Amino acid sequence: MNDLKNELKMEFSAISSNEGFARVAVGAFVAELNPTVDELADIKTAVSEAVTNCIIHGYEQKEGSIWIHCQIQGRLVQISVVDAGKGIRDIEQAMEPLFTTKPELERSGMGFAFMEAFMDEIEVISEPWKGTSVTMRKTIGEG
Repeated sequence: MNDLKNELKMEFSAISSNEGFARVAVGAFVAELNPTVDELADIKTAVSEAVTNCIIHGYEQKEGSIWIHCQIQGRLVQISVVDAGKGIRDIEQAMEPLFTTKPELERSGMGFAFMEAFMDEIEVISEPWKGTSVTMRKTIGEG
């Protein structure tokens, strides 16, 4: 990304109480672009889903860290949510709507589907037992 306008990097504990923190922090960072209420809600929901996946699936609700890296270039927002958890063996299967590895926790299996619906682009990179990186992009003001 050339002409980087703004950047945010943060690390926090992979505990469910920090999911709300991540939503608010990213929302505040993106606010400089004056997004619509819907655009902001979309971004916050996608971040929430990515962070929740790190906690529930990446670390299986055990100790760990989550890193978020946000960049703004022009009207484009790029958000990466990264963990060093157990990783995803089959990314294609994990991204199928309604697929879940945690049915006993009543997980809906819609996390990636929501991320894809609310953002313009999503890229998932994962390696078993090394972690997962979810990078999402959205252009603000595209209507």
